[in-house]
Amino acid sequence: MKKIIRSSTIPQSLNWFCRGILKELSREYEVVAVSSPGEALDAVAEREGVKTIAVPMERHISLLKDIKSLWRMWRVLRREKPDMIHSMTPKAGLVSMMAGWLAGVPVRVHTFTGLVWPTSVGLKRRVLMATDWLTCACATHVIPEGEGVKSDLLNHHLTNKPIKVLGYGNVMGIDLNRYNPADFNKEQHEGFTFVFVGRIVRDKGINELVSAFDRLHQEHGDTKLVLVGSREDHLDPILPETLKRIEQGDGIDYVGRQSDVRPFYANADALVFPSYREGFPNVVIEAGAMGLPSIVTDINGSREIIIDGENGVIIPSRDEESLYRAMKRFVENPDEVKAIAANTRPLIASRFEQGFVRKCLYDFYHEVLPKD
Repeated sequence: MKKIIRSSTIPQSLNWFCRGILKELSREYEVVAVSSPGEALDAVAEREGVKTIAVPMERHISLLKDIKSLWRMWRVLRREKPDMIHSMTPKAGLVSMMAGWLAGVPVRVHTFTGLVWPTSVGLKRRVLMATDWLTCACATHVIPEGEGVKSDLLNHHLTNKPIKVLGYGNVMGIDLNRYNPADFNKEQHEGFTFVFVGRIVRDKGINELVSAFDRLHQEHGDTKLVLVGSREDHLDPILPETLKRIEQGDGIDYVGRQSDVRPFYANADALVFPSYREGFPNVVIEAGAMGLPSIVTDINGSREIIIDGENGVIIPSRDEESLYRAMKRFVENPDEVKAIAANTRPLIASRFEQGFVRKCLYDFYHEVLPKD
């Protein structure tokens, strides 16, 4: 039986993105999960029934700690002798691919779920691009989560290896039985409710969103904006005036991080997701599965899920005026919104159903790890 190691920087990524996948893979392969230590790694071991190994890794650049992580990962690979190591998330990709190359692991795969450097500048951008180049150089196979990520990697010459998107992109797929609007009774309310799901940070377009909604709410007092997600003030804070507007609560309902976001989709009329950058946002897929049309920015991932005018609207990134006009259009044209909403779930089902997405991954494994 061939051995596969799946790695991520933090255990939450394995716990979330590989939910159910590791257990299914273990029917055919010996599977080991590697990430930084934490309760989520213990949860992976218990739920998936696979061996787990803790290798501390820093999410941000820390030269000394990164060298220690590389050494520890190399020792793990020399001991475990896997036939393949498959990493995701940036730091785990760099550490795993370098360690895999040094340890002589035959098949080294990295999935790029998103790129940070396209929205960075100066020295930081150059360093991030260099680390992604090194990750690609040490890998035998590179999987971009979507066509946008693939184009960025190729157009900026970070790799000349043949790379392909599996299926239509996305690493998780969507469980249509779990995300089913028929299971929820929508609360009756006047006006129009927008929902945002994600981290409440600058890079998600929260400053533009709150400002655009403020203008809209002054014209349509029965509109509502529900913000679902955690604040990360120490990493990417929003503007003080934006925070003040959220805390005032006039039309804005900030509910914080929620373990189950489905009720918030069910009681909304549309998703608004004005992020600056994404790999392949699961939020937009979830909302579509729940029958919501979306307003998204013209960025990687979002533009691959939303077909403008068919299951949502695409606007320029960082453009408050365009965001305001799109939200106003939704509020003032209920028949158009209803027609768009009718397309959302069927389109998501045809491209991102969980079983199809997983089959694309398993077919790839069979291709690069032929049976003995």
